[in-house]
Amino acid sequence: MPQIFKIKILNPESKLPSYAHPGDVGMDLYSLEDKVLNSGEHHIFFLGFAMEFPEGYAALIWDKGSMAKAGLSTMGGVYDAGYRGEYNVHLVNLGSEPYKIEKGDKIAQLVVCPVEIVAFEQVEELSTSSRGEGRWGSTGRK
Repeated sequence: MPQIFKIKILNPESKLPSYAHPGDVGMDLYSLEDKVLNSGEHHIFFLGFAMEFPEGYAALIWDKGSMAKAGLSTMGGVYDAGYRGEYNVHLVNLGSEPYKIEKGDKIAQLVVCPVEIVAFEQVEELSTSSRGEGRWGSTGRK
């Protein structure tokens, strides 16, 4: 049985987030406006809804694969359980060509994840591990 999240429609033209296929983890989010995003341009697309869900979950905004191929990427996009304002998608065009978005187009995905709320303990030393302080490429190419 799925966890139930409450959603409040703020704009009558808003479309509810929706899964495209059974088993998908990302729900499509839809533009409420027409916009051409030029290379290097940022724009915030308001989605016309707010949500309520229990602590222990987060709603995350992720790129649509087809738009990422064209150079569009989402910025930010972590919604906490206590947030009750209008959801939005902040897009930036990192590609070299303008990208046209029309009202009703899918512009991002909403992924809901359970999260652990943690506390920190400040220490003088951390335990050792096989990786240690190894960063990018620390395992080599082969």
